[in-house]
Amino acid sequence: MTKKSRRFRWLTGLALAVLALLLIAVGTGWWLLAGSRAQLDGSRHLAQLAHPVSITRDALGTATFTGQSRDDIDVALGYVHAQERFFEMDLMRRMAAGELSALVGPAALKLDLNHRRHRLRAVAEAAYARLSPASRHTLELYSEGVNAGLAAMRERPWEYLLLRTRPQPWKPEDCLLVIAAMYLDLNSDGRNQRELRLAQMRAVLPASLTDFLLSPAPVWEAPLQGGLSRSPVVPGANVFDLRQSGTPAGTAKLAATLAPTLEAKRPGSNNFAVGGQLTQSGAAALANDMHLGLSVPDIWFRTRLRYPDASAPNGQRDVVGVSLPGTPAMVVGSNGQIAWGFTNSYGDWLDWVRVQRDPQDPSRYKVPGGWASIQTHDETIQVKGAPSHVLKVEDTRWGPIMGKAPDGTPLALDWIAQHPRAYNLDLMQLEHAGDVKAALDLAPGFGMPPQNLLVADSDGHIGWTIAGNAIPLRHGFDPQLPADWSQAGSGWIGWAAPAQYPRIEDPADHRLWTANNRTVGGSALALLGNGGHDLGARAQQIRNDLHARAGFSPGNLLDIQLDDRAVFLTRWQRLLQQTLAHTDDPALLKLKKLTAIWRERAAPNSVDYRLVRAFRNQVKAEVMAPFVAHVKQHYPDFSWPRLDNPEAAVWALVHQQPANLLDPRFKDWHALLIAAAKHVTDTLGSEPGGLAARTWGEVNHADIDHPLARALPGFLAHFLDMPDDELPGDHDMPRVAAPGFGASERLDVTPGHEARGILEMPGGQSDNPLSPYYGAGHEDWVHGRPTPLLPGPAQHTLTLEPAT
Repeated sequence: MTKKSRRFRWLTGLALAVLALLLIAVGTGWWLLAGSRAQLDGSRHLAQLAHPVSITRDALGTATFTGQSRDDIDVALGYVHAQERFFEMDLMRRMAAGELSALVGPAALKLDLNHRRHRLRAVAEAAYARLSPASRHTLELYSEGVNAGLAAMRERPWEYLLLRTRPQPWKPEDCLLVIAAMYLDLNSDGRNQRELRLAQMRAVLPASLTDFLLSPAPVWEAPLQGGLSRSPVVPGANVFDLRQSGTPAGTAKLAATLAPTLEAKRPGSNNFAVGGQLTQSGAAALANDMHLGLSVPDIWFRTRLRYPDASAPNGQRDVVGVSLPGTPAMVVGSNGQIAWGFTNSYGDWLDWVRVQRDPQDPSRYKVPGGWASIQTHDETIQVKGAPSHVLKVEDTRWGPIMGKAPDGTPLALDWIAQHPRAYNLDLMQLEHAGDVKAALDLAPGFGMPPQNLLVADSDGHIGWTIAGNAIPLRHGFDPQLPADWSQAGSGWIGWAAPAQYPRIEDPADHRLWTANNRTVGGSALALLGNGGHDLGARAQQIRNDLHARAGFSPGNLLDIQLDDRAVFLTRWQRLLQQTLAHTDDPALLKLKKLTAIWRERAAPNSVDYRLVRAFRNQVKAEVMAPFVAHVKQHYPDFSWPRLDNPEAAVWALVHQQPANLLDPRFKDWHALLIAAAKHVTDTLGSEPGGLAARTWGEVNHADIDHPLARALPGFLAHFLDMPDDELPGDHDMPRVAAPGFGASERLDVTPGHEARGILEMPGGQSDNPLSPYYGAGHEDWVHGRPTPLLPGPAQHTLTLEPAT
């Protein structure tokens, strides 16, 4: 044998060995991944069951649970949630409890430190102890089902194999931590930075100027009750004059970084309803799309529950909608008699309290009638792969000390989520409600983040109220600023009674809508407070869409949810054209030409929309920069309050053009507008293809990823993530869409006619890439194609049976 042939044989053998190792690795990976797939067919015996439960799945993975009692279905629902979504459930409870670092390592420590200060695990344990025996029994059954589902898998969920750890058993109180995670998501992460920023503004700027900059925009408001806000009043030079006040240098640089902070995404939602007078069937109709951060899989789980119920038509309860893995509750859906949906209310659910320590004994602080001791808790945060971190939490009767007032006084944060009363599973009672009145009567008892609840019933009625049992009654202080509660009768003095909740039933125009906007005025607004209401353009566009039709089907409701018309930006397009009317700058002429024809849509291929939007954002940044700079001079950590849109103030300024409120670096207001337009041409025009290539879809794409994707090599991440499609829509229109953010579901239903209902969901139903339901329905969601609310023919059937 020649030396050349020996070398060839050696290389061939090596290649075959490498190939064999690669095949073994791939096979092992597939074997492990397949071992954590949910069981879809066959049968299982569970000791917790009294009677069998059948679980069928259709082409979209909708799980239909058919049993003899809700108790048995609680067990089965926990079983299926664990098999399809345990890792995501675990992330939610750990995120709320400040325990993520133990799972993923130091990268989560900062988040854990922020959340552990609230001690929400202790709150959840206290809340669980005060639940009714029936509610505790429900959570115990659900938790037993979760742990049974986890134990029945051949391999632990695949995420734990990658993280080289094992899942911890589910506890009943963990269900309440999932609710706590929703509080964190919907209540500004429990930090209340907005009111700290407002306090800093008021400490530096004149009160009337601050009021002006924070003004609501009556032209865009669409409340359900009460009138419009007053138009903003531009302060005169006697109040504040930027040309005489020594405006800080560097406002141009600040403006360049300020624009993104003025366009913050907000967890929220749309919902709207029409009365039976506007539908062919005579039953009312409901639409709901909840806007949240999007992930793979989706936060919600397509679910149908069927079990005997004497209060249901024909004695059989049939509920369809979405459940929240980690709890046994159907969050939104229809029971054949009513349909219900939620949007975030953006009431004021957090307050800063000034803590006056005893100068002689800093461990004490002033309270009505004397002094109280500060309680200290050493919270040990376990960190995977690193030493544990001990966080010292100083706690008062008003909550943990978490901040400082502008004058340096320590601040405690009172937040409804820190009160055990704010947690229960009473939301599940909606499954049994027979009409709008019964549903609205239940709402003030729900232990959940306060939400706008809309209900439609099969008799044609519609109604709205606030759902949530923790609306504080305030007395003796301004809730938008840190306050002294050490005087008797000041602070939170109790909780609103059901009779105090604002409520609407069967409005005269047979239409209701909410979209995180201000919904009420007067005493009702004083009760709910302002936690950063949305501008209102989205709600107004929905309202106008509803009034543009005299009749509705579920498909008509979906059309409104998918409305991507840029009504809000139209006046900015006109302003841009007016600004560039007499320009001879070649770049600006190009901008003028590309935005002259206004298609009025946030479509992926729209260049005009993106350019007008960029112009508006830069104008806002240029206008606001000197005021932000003034506050930053005194408080370097200041940033614009995330949930407060200065649209009303900016629009008033660029039209009234007061010299005293113009940044001195501009000779006049036209120069500011030209500079903003020039910024658009310089930044976007310098990119490949120039201005003409800058489509909206280039920046507005799906970006819906699995939570572990960023920790994996690119080719594996691509395997886990949803396609990065370009999406229509934006914040100030019904079709809300942004990278990694948007409609987590779209529901359209007429109770009693669920067969015509629609339910779209991104991200799929299962978290296992080998599941047939990984990403199921996602493409339909991207393109707005209606998928059915009721499940189709069963493709798989699993029977859970009582153990002998």
